[in-house]
Amino acid sequence: MTSAQDITRSVNPPRAAFLDFPLGHTTGKPHESDLQRQILVEALTSFETMTAPGSMKELPFRWSEDEEWKAKAFAEGDDRTPRHDTPQYQDEEDRRRAVQGGSPSCPVCRP
Repeated sequence: MTSAQDITRSVNPPRAAFLDFPLGHTTGKPHESDLQRQILVEALTSFETMTAPGSMKELPFRWSEDEEWKAKAFAEGDDRTPRHDTPQYQDEEDRRRAVQGGSPSCPVCRP
């Protein structure tokens, strides 16, 4: 899933679902679980039906009735947290788990 159509096309993934929402909101608006569910179901369904490599489906959802949010996003610039070359942790417990190899109860974190 993507909200950056040009970037996604340049990396040429096998399939992609494009949502014309602000960056960081690729699966919908905050606190709107019904909308988020609809977006995810539509995206997953489109992944099942896209057969041509590099296919991209534009999902039919809109952030707002008009496009003013785009002008505002470009005018205000990038306010994301700066990136670092070294790992950043939420707290000391997060750092400790990362150093130890993750949580033993997490199937993804297990070495």
